[in-house]
Amino acid sequence: MTEPSNESKKPTRPPEPERLALHQEDPALRRRRLFSGLAGVALFAAAFGGIGGLVGGEVVGLVVAAVVALPLLYVVLFAVRRRIWLEGTIVLVRTWRTRRVDIVAASRIDLLVTDVRGMRTVSLLLNARQRGRTAKLDLAVYAGTGGRELGVLALRRLANALMNNFEANGMVFSELLVAQLRSEARGDGAADRPLYRLASAAPAGRLAQRFTMDAVSRFVAHLD
Repeated sequence: MTEPSNESKKPTRPPEPERLALHQEDPALRRRRLFSGLAGVALFAAAFGGIGGLVGGEVVGLVVAAVVALPLLYVVLFAVRRRIWLEGTIVLVRTWRTRRVDIVAASRIDLLVTDVRGMRTVSLLLNARQRGRTAKLDLAVYAGTGGRELGVLALRRLANALMNNFEANGMVFSELLVAQLRSEARGDGAADRPLYRLASAAPAGRLAQRFTMDAVSRFVAHLD
């Protein structure tokens, strides 16, 4: 009999979980956002620099333009570089560096609804209570009776990961995403879907509204 080769004795590594993007990755869209952002920065810097130049001269105008441009430029570059992926139960957030947040190990989960210029964004806030271990995941953005939502695969994977979080009672948020998936499967319009209804329930006139686990639990309990 032939002895098994050494290669066959080596333990096989489990396959790495597939990385799934949780937001739009279109390069052309990112370039347009970058160019429009840079144009806005230049416009604001020129306007304030011109006012400063009229008051204090050319040097003052240049200093004012730089003071206005630098923080705005940082915000634009930060937004363009920001990327979010889901890898198994790990959320990876990249800006200037990449941080990893384990959904299963998150010690607190909240749902946030923001209202900016008539656009309401429904997001999950994951907090591991460690420095650099937080993540904000946008689930849906609505304007009027329409908008855009995370795809079915992303919602399903998030729901599965949340289901295994016991410390922050992730089951409640998992049930919300499952209800959203069922609504999509039935062919409900945007206005009849749970995430839209939750966004509409947030008080008007407030920039951000945080929904705790108890509030989301009560909302899910009254879903059809």
